[in-house]
Amino acid sequence: MTTTRVRILVGVVVLAAVGAGIWWWISAGRESTDDAQVDAHITPIAARVGGTVLKVPVEPNQEVEAGAVLVEIDPRDYEVALERARAELADAEAAATAAQTGVPITSTTSTSNEQTARGGVEQAEAAYLEAQQTIEVAKTQQLTAQAKQREAAANATRASRDVERLKPLLDKDEISQQQYDAAVAAAAANVAASESAQAQVQEAQLGIRVAESRLAQASVRRQQASAELKTAQTAPQQVTASRARAAAADAKVRQNRAIVKQAELNLEYATVKAPVKGIVSRKSAEVGQVIQPGQPLMTIIPLDRVWVTANFKETQLEKMRPGQRVKIEVDAYGGREFNGKVDSLAAATGSRFSLLPPDNATGNYVKVVQRVPVRILLDEGQDLEHLLRPGMSVVPTVYTR
Repeated sequence: MTTTRVRILVGVVVLAAVGAGIWWWISAGRESTDDAQVDAHITPIAARVGGTVLKVPVEPNQEVEAGAVLVEIDPRDYEVALERARAELADAEAAATAAQTGVPITSTTSTSNEQTARGGVEQAEAAYLEAQQTIEVAKTQQLTAQAKQREAAANATRASRDVERLKPLLDKDEISQQQYDAAVAAAAANVAASESAQAQVQEAQLGIRVAESRLAQASVRRQQASAELKTAQTAPQQVTASRARAAAADAKVRQNRAIVKQAELNLEYATVKAPVKGIVSRKSAEVGQVIQPGQPLMTIIPLDRVWVTANFKETQLEKMRPGQRVKIEVDAYGGREFNGKVDSLAAATGSRFSLLPPDNATGNYVKVVQRVPVRILLDEGQDLEHLLRPGMSVVPTVYTR
């Protein structure tokens, strides 16, 4: 009996050792954790413009395609803003066209004005010189007339005295009547010549006054012509100013085009569309609700792109590498398995991403095994029915061999 018992005991021990070895061999190449869940992209849908909700053609948990209409906001305010922006753009384009047309006109006009002003200056200078010459001639004529007038006055005085001397002689019959009459006639002629010379002097004086008036007018005209030439010589500045006005008008056109584009975008934003294909969740938008820009309306979860986030202990990561095969058991479906592979390991432990990371440099330190998030992707075609939903608990097993 003793020998039999020993043999049985030895057999049991051998079987236990073989079983333990087999279990160690199988489990040595696997790492598993129950701290894992399904993750997916959660796309928040928010309004980019404010207004009153007219339609919400989707329901919670409804599957929608990319580009499907989710919310319609009253577009009338944005239609009015777009029309006003287009009108302002048309006005700016017309002003820009006029400004561009004015540049060559200003250039041509300025050049022509400068040439005309130069001609006017030359004419005014010629008129001024001519008036000066006329004054000199008139003064010369005045001097000549004055000399003639003095000569005629002297001759008239002498002739008058001759008549006075001859009259007593005529009374005494010492001279003939003919001689006396000749003297009287000569005296009258000299008086007439003196009067004519006096008239010539007055005429010369009048000519001087007229010439001086013309000289004054020519001086004023010369000053005006000089001022006009100075104004005309600003042609480059006028052209530069005209080009600056044209550039400003072009800038105004670009600004109004941007305003039109923004108005078109605002009108387009009045219709909120789905950016991706997925399931509608957390719907809060309702018909008649007044919403503000940036206000959350709902979320969309694309279930065709889910993955598993498994928080493995740091002691389990020694042989874990991207690309290794993974078996995933889902609690919700009675342990149904899905196939996948390790995609990547997080750059830090989960505690480092917490709101209040632990500070081990203070107080008494107690070593705690940390967990590192590992991203696991499902193999293609594993979840065609979209059974996996974000937040579901799973148990992934990574085959490290």
